[in-house]
Amino acid sequence: MQSFDLAANGLRALNSALHGLKGQTNMTAWEIINPKGAHAIAAGVDAPVDITVRGSTGYYCAGMNKQATIRIKGSAGPGVAENMMSGTVIVDGDASQYAGATGRGGLLVIKGNASSRCGISMKGIDIVVHGNIGHMSCFMAQSGNIVVLGDAGDALGDSLYEARLFVRGRVKSLGADCIEKEMRPEHYAILEELLRRGEADHKARPEQFRRYGSARKLYNFNIDNASAY
Repeated sequence: MQSFDLAANGLRALNSALHGLKGQTNMTAWEIINPKGAHAIAAGVDAPVDITVRGSTGYYCAGMNKQATIRIKGSAGPGVAENMMSGTVIVDGDASQYAGATGRGGLLVIKGNASSRCGISMKGIDIVVHGNIGHMSCFMAQSGNIVVLGDAGDALGDSLYEARLFVRGRVKSLGADCIEKEMRPEHYAILEELLRRGEADHKARPEQFRRYGSARKLYNFNIDNASAY
């Protein structure tokens, strides 16, 4: 395992080393110690490596991640896994606002709670939150799945497109054009797989969840009005 002391060697040296891991590498396991809330730790990694951050991080940790598995042994600041493309990011604690924002792929797991705007404008990412999520989560979410084992705050799924939202607890309020939808067999299958991959408690069962999605009233395309677009 490659051990990197962030306090001693600095963020630029760390990210430069991680960005140098192009394609296949035998330096597959990394440990980052003394993060002390630093920002942009392991941002832009594009290699099939395992990275463990031993402590809490600042904003944009694991942003733009591709291929890597990154585990934060603490809590994460704003924008963790922002614009993630693939791979896995696991936060053992809580996450601040806009976790997983604009994520296009991969899996983000938050073992604690997530603050406001979790999954905002998500574009294909899967997010599993073991605790609660804050207000305006999944605002303008376009595709992908979010699974919330706890409660959701105000205006869930406001201006939603085609993402799937699964919530086990209470939803304080739904945003514009977001409605509760039927749970069909394919949704139970998706949810069961996400609960497994998201390391959820074995007591969590797909039948305990409700699904929310777009009412499709805000973005209808009518061919008769094509000349107006």
